[in-house]
Amino acid sequence: MDNYDIAVIGGGPAGYVAAIKGAQLGGHVVLFEKDTVGGTCLNRGCIPTKTFLKGAEIIHTIQMAGNYGIENDSSFSVDMGKAVKNKNHIVKQLTSGVAALLKSNAVDICYGEAVLVDEHTIECGNKLYKAENILLCGGSKTNKIPIPGIENANVLTSDEILDITELPKRLAIIGGGVIGCEIGAAFAYYRSKVTMIEAEERLLPFMDKDISAALEETFGKLGIEIHTSTKVESISAEKGCRVICNGGTTVEADKVLISIGRKPDLNCLGILKNRIQQERGFVAADEYMRTNIPNIYAAGDITGKSMLAHSAFKMGETAVRNAMGGNEKCLLKTVPSCVYTLPECASVGLTEQKVKEIYGSEEIAIGKFPFRANGRSLASGTPEGFVKVIVHKQYNEILGVHIFGFSAAEMISEATSLMCAEIPADEAAEIIHAHPTFSEAFMEACADALNVSVHLPKKK
Repeated sequence: MDNYDIAVIGGGPAGYVAAIKGAQLGGHVVLFEKDTVGGTCLNRGCIPTKTFLKGAEIIHTIQMAGNYGIENDSSFSVDMGKAVKNKNHIVKQLTSGVAALLKSNAVDICYGEAVLVDEHTIECGNKLYKAENILLCGGSKTNKIPIPGIENANVLTSDEILDITELPKRLAIIGGGVIGCEIGAAFAYYRSKVTMIEAEERLLPFMDKDISAALEETFGKLGIEIHTSTKVESISAEKGCRVICNGGTTVEADKVLISIGRKPDLNCLGILKNRIQQERGFVAADEYMRTNIPNIYAAGDITGKSMLAHSAFKMGETAVRNAMGGNEKCLLKTVPSCVYTLPECASVGLTEQKVKEIYGSEEIAIGKFPFRANGRSLASGTPEGFVKVIVHKQYNEILGVHIFGFSAAEMISEATSLMCAEIPADEAAEIIHAHPTFSEAFMEACADALNVSVHLPKKK
C-alpha cells in the first residue's frame, strides 16, 4: 500500500493547484482524477465557453469594420464542427499543460474513481492508498430539475451543448445565470434564434441590478427573447421541442439548454458520506478548509462557498498549506465574479441592494462613469456600459464595484486589488492611469462617488 503526506481527490482547479502547492511545500502527494485533469473549468466550462465567445467577438468586429473604413462582405456562416474542433484543441493544450505541471512537481497521478474507505484510506481502481491528510476536491456536476419531458434527446446540459456540431436555428435556454447568458450571447451572434427563460425577476440575479438591466437591454438588441419571472412546467417533443411555461408562455426550439446551476459531486465521500458534515448538500468546511474530521479538508465547488475557478485555486492552496502544518484562513470577501458576454459583466464586493440593507441609503455614495465618456472606448467602437462604485461616506471605503463593458473582466482586477489593500475611494481617484485606457473609467467612477469627477457634468 502506497503512503502519502497528502492525497487529493479531484484534479480540477482546487485539486491540481493544491497538489502542486503541497509538493512545493515538501509533501509526498498523490492526485486522483476520474477523467481528465483540469476539471469542469478547463474541460466543460470556463475555457470551452470562451472559445465560442471569441468567435462571437470576431463576428462583432466584422460587423463594425465598415465604421473604420474597412470595406468587407459582412456575411458569414458558422461551422460548428470547426468551432468544436478548435475548442477541443485549446482544451487539450491546457489539460496537457496541467498534467505536465503535476509531473514536473513529482505529484503521482492515479486515474479512476476514488472514494474514501476511512479517514486515512482511499480506494481507486481496486487499490488502496494511505495518506496522513486528505483533500476533497470532487467538484460539481450539471444540475437537472424534475421537468416532465426533460429526457428528450434535444434537451442538453451545459456539458453537451459544447460538443454539438450543428448550429440550432432555435435555441431555448432555461436559466439566466452565468452559463445561460454566456451561451446565449455566443449563439445569438452565431445567428441562432435564442430565447431565455429565467424563474427569477431578472437575468444574473446575483449581480447588481444595473448590470442585469444593461445586459437585458443588450440582449434585446441582439434579438434574444427574454422571459423572466417564468417557470418551466414541461417540455414536449412537438416541433423539435416545445417548452411550456406558467402563464401560458410557450417556446418552440430545436434544442433546449438546461443551465440552472451545478450541484456538488459527493461520490468521493464513499462510506464516510454520513460522517462528513454537510450544509445545503455541500461538504461543510471552515475558513481553514477543514471538515469536521481533523485530517480531511475540502476545497472548490464541493464546498459551495464560491463556485468559481479562481476561488477554487485559493481554497485548494489554503487547504494544503494547513494540511502541511499551516494555520491560514481562506478569505473570500473580495472575490471577483465575471460573465463573459458581449459586453462583459464583472463585480467585486457588495451590490447596491445589499449595501443599502446593511448601511442604509444615507451612509453610502454611488459613483458611475459611462464608457461613452471614455476616449479609448469610443475609439474602439465599444461605448456600451459603465463602471459603478459604491462607497461608504464616512470612511470612503469601497464596498462594491460593478462593471458592464467590453473590458470588464480585465478591469475588475484593479478594483479587487485596491479593495483587498483597503485603499479608500479618495486615494483610488488620485492614482494616475494611462490615457487613453478603459481603466480610466474606474478612476473616474471613484471620483464621481466623491462628486469630484473632472470628466462628468457637475452634479446639482
